[in-house]
Amino acid sequence: MTNERIKRYLLPESELPRQWYNILAELPNKPLPPLHPATKQPLKAEDLYPIFAEELCRQECNDTDAWIDIPEEVRERYKNYRCTPLVRAYALEEALGTPAHIYFKNESVSPVGSHKLNSALPQAYYCRQEGVKNVTTETGAGQWGTALSYAASVFGLEAAVYQVKISYEQKPYRRSIMQTFGAQVTPSPSMSTRAGKDILTTQPHHQGSLGTAISEAIELARTTPDCKYTLGSVLNHVTLHQTIIGLETEKQMALAGEDPDILIGCFGGGSNFGGLCFPFLRHELRGGQRRRYIAAEPASCPKLTKGKFAYDFGDEAGYTPLLPMYTLGHDFKPANIHAGGLRYHGAGVIVSQLLRDGYVEAVDIPQIESFEAGILFAKTEGIIPAPESCHAIAAAIREAKKCTETGEAKVILFNLSGHGLIDMAAYDKYLSGDLVNYTLQEEEIAKGLEALD
Repeated sequence: MTNERIKRYLLPESELPRQWYNILAELPNKPLPPLHPATKQPLKAEDLYPIFAEELCRQECNDTDAWIDIPEEVRERYKNYRCTPLVRAYALEEALGTPAHIYFKNESVSPVGSHKLNSALPQAYYCRQEGVKNVTTETGAGQWGTALSYAASVFGLEAAVYQVKISYEQKPYRRSIMQTFGAQVTPSPSMSTRAGKDILTTQPHHQGSLGTAISEAIELARTTPDCKYTLGSVLNHVTLHQTIIGLETEKQMALAGEDPDILIGCFGGGSNFGGLCFPFLRHELRGGQRRRYIAAEPASCPKLTKGKFAYDFGDEAGYTPLLPMYTLGHDFKPANIHAGGLRYHGAGVIVSQLLRDGYVEAVDIPQIESFEAGILFAKTEGIIPAPESCHAIAAAIREAKKCTETGEAKVILFNLSGHGLIDMAAYDKYLSGDLVNYTLQEEEIAKGLEALD
């Protein structure tokens, strides 16, 4: 490696985005409307007011404004860690022997170690502006719960987090970090809510899922004065906030003098994938350059590659609106893989529509392949990636190897959504040979989809 090669691209503070991009306003085929869970009628913003901050509800349903201003107080908080670096992965390219140029957007440098803070800050801000005193949420791997706990402390709110039980047990330091920021953390399912009690009554050894934790968090928000629910992925307003990733990356790729042919993000509910890809995709929607956008999901929870497009609840108890999405069924119980943030049964509405219309594609990655990719990335680029991010790295490596076979020097860009320094128990299991691949059988998928017929 020579000293002349520039690896990192940053933007001056004056170039940081002042608006988020709302792709919903520019989709040629608007998604079907979410439905009220009780009336089954199309959802209106005010239907969500009892659960979310009102401004978030308006953002969720806004399909007319392509650009939405970032509040100045939120933008000032962003400046603590943004712009995040765009990095050319020269060492990874050399290890693969590929002619491809590989770039990654490093969201792991945020104060909480992941991209999740991009939405936690505005969600906490809007809650405080509305006079809310308490916020509640769910978390899988703990990254969103960590981000919300920190954001709540920044804006003077009390936070209650329901952490998926298997992750609560697998990732004790995530729990400790949330508690350090002042949050109350409860393993889900729990006996503290009616939804949790109902689940444990019939399934006393239930290890939890994002669907169960969402049910508990929403119930707490609905039954607690001055309390609102916040969400880390799936919904439109969350992905809206995350578009700051792609908007920065566009400018940074211009500094690098390149334009990505392939964009990749790991996929649980869609926030980091959409956050990177949607700003680039807007050009294609306006008649510009066509690129490939690849969502990399775990083979054990393959809603995009093997799920069904249908109206389904976003949680296990049926508290959320019915969302038109690719799903494995809200009763689906994902395997206990270490990429806890990807163990979710459904996909965001916008990504689901884009997949139906052929704008994006999806691949499923076995657990062991994802960790193999993460280890190679760590050895070459010096960053230990989160287990979730390993899926994006694995997909990027697949594409780079295709370039080796064809001799094409494509430009590959992926989002490093977080670091794995608090996930070393998962790496210990991989290194000791204790990790296994979980492959869903067709009958398991069919069982989860039965309720949708």
